[in-house]
Amino acid sequence: MKMQWILISALVFALITAVFAVVNVEPVQVNFMFVTTSTPLILVILTSTLLGGLIVGLFGMVRQYKLQRKVKQLEKQLHEAQLPPTASTSVSDLEKNEPSV
Repeated sequence: MKMQWILISALVFALITAVFAVVNVEPVQVNFMFVTTSTPLILVILTSTLLGGLIVGLFGMVRQYKLQRKVKQLEKQLHEAQLPPTASTSVSDLEKNEPSV
């Protein structure tokens, strides 16, 4: 259900952005440090929206990757904690805890 709301929200945002961009088609001056260019505002709006979406998506992918690594690490720790002790570890533990006579 959550994924459906995300999809609906994304479509509504895309529709609002498209309508806003189509209404604003007059050329504007864009300054790039050393270069000034005249570009239709629709291109500026759409390019900015796409770049913003790509950046957010990239950060989301990085976060997802980190979370997956953490889950694997924690699952490994859980698996190791649930393993029964082997005979060699039991003997070595007993030798360490043996009282001196």
